[in-house]
Amino acid sequence: MTDPTPARVRFAPSPTGRFHIGGARTALYDFLLARQTSGQFILRIEDTDRKRFVPGAEEEIMESLHWLGLEWDEGPDVGGPFGPYRQSERTQIYQQHAELLVERGYAYPCFCSPERLSQVRKQLLKVKQPPRYDRLCRRLAPEEAQARVQAGESHVIRFKTPRDGSTTAVDLLRGPITVQNASLDDYILLKSNGLPVYHLAAIVDDYLMKITHVLRGSEWLPTFPLHVLIYQAMGWDQPIWVHLSVFLNPSGKGKMSKRHAGVKAIYVLDLKQMGYLPEGLLNWISLMGWSFDDHTEFFSIQELIEFYSLQKLNPSPAAVDYKKLDHFNGHHIRDLPTEDLVHRMRPFYETAGLVVDDAQLSQIAPLVQERIRTLEEAVEISGFFFRDTVEPDPAQLIGKNMTPAESAKAIRRAYQVIEALPTMDVEPLETALRFLADEIGLKAGQLFGILRVAVTGQRVSPPLIESMAVIGKVEVLARIERAIALLETQAEVE
Repeated sequence: MTDPTPARVRFAPSPTGRFHIGGARTALYDFLLARQTSGQFILRIEDTDRKRFVPGAEEEIMESLHWLGLEWDEGPDVGGPFGPYRQSERTQIYQQHAELLVERGYAYPCFCSPERLSQVRKQLLKVKQPPRYDRLCRRLAPEEAQARVQAGESHVIRFKTPRDGSTTAVDLLRGPITVQNASLDDYILLKSNGLPVYHLAAIVDDYLMKITHVLRGSEWLPTFPLHVLIYQAMGWDQPIWVHLSVFLNPSGKGKMSKRHAGVKAIYVLDLKQMGYLPEGLLNWISLMGWSFDDHTEFFSIQELIEFYSLQKLNPSPAAVDYKKLDHFNGHHIRDLPTEDLVHRMRPFYETAGLVVDDAQLSQIAPLVQERIRTLEEAVEISGFFFRDTVEPDPAQLIGKNMTPAESAKAIRRAYQVIEALPTMDVEPLETALRFLADEIGLKAGQLFGILRVAVTGQRVSPPLIESMAVIGKVEVLARIERAIALLETQAEVE
């Protein structure tokens, strides 16, 4: 079990694109740790990269998190004691800390032009050396550098990485990671426009916001030692670092990409539109990097909060398996009370242009609940309930091992039987149709197969008899009558 000390965790996405399942998993793990320890879950928007900023991205992040039920305790919209929670509103804070690092001798102004830096990189690549900064401005006397800054000369602030020795950074999942300092660059902390890069802003914010655990993607491992060096330079205690596993394509080869052939969706709101439940999606992503034991696979959000443990996270890459998503989602659909399922299905019928009412949906929901994996599938297999007419494929109306004429004759008899029944109650309706099948020398499956296509317009549907009861006698007879006409037309052609 995770340490019960209240955790302060932050989910800190950049609004530079759409919100995907990788971000959702990080947010989920943050949320679980906060709720399990009675701590705080903080949303911080890291929007200092203005070149890559995408309008609407922040709104999509928040909408996705709300839909998933991952509500934050502090953030741009709800405030909190450590705001602002957008980095673009905290620029002065970062500039002050960059200046402090310069004063302490842990950073320095760099006046090199982009053209010179490009030339340095090209020269290093020619001799097969890593393309890093040659530290020209590091050799400037502090007084000269300060004078040039005061004169308004364009510059960045770089971290003065130690030239000798090594740095050890400790990741909870991977243990100590030691690198030789000579292999590290003098990374930029503050850009010439006064905006910070991630390496400075995230570290400063995590400290000032009293973050206890930093959960983030493993793409930050290469610069992890730099972040540790900044903490050491500032004299701050480090948080617990957790670098999560990467998602692989469904094939298990290569990092997950929206361009990968066969990937249905990686964005949370797209999966919502496809009819996935937040419960199913959370269950799915929770197990891509964490497990409770070797056999339990279905979890509610409350169970995830109870059982989640940082110690059971797995750093190994996880292949994205959409079959498992369908599996989990189907399970959570089957767990929904009828009223809740009706509420969630309704928008999908309306999007398909169907006029529905909750009373009829309440009759239909139990018929589809055991058969669907997504809410969208409910419309695919049960939209016929709400259509004025169905248009069956004439070829599908022909019974197994039967001719069009024989099929027409069989459902004409079925029409007569249904018409004579006083009600469309399920039990007497099914009994009467099974008796008819025996009487005319057919298997029940043959007769029911013809009726299914006639009444629903499709070969796969919810239970036929129950469906007919919901549709009602008048409409059922009208649909059978149209099917008879189609079969008789085919019989004439033959």
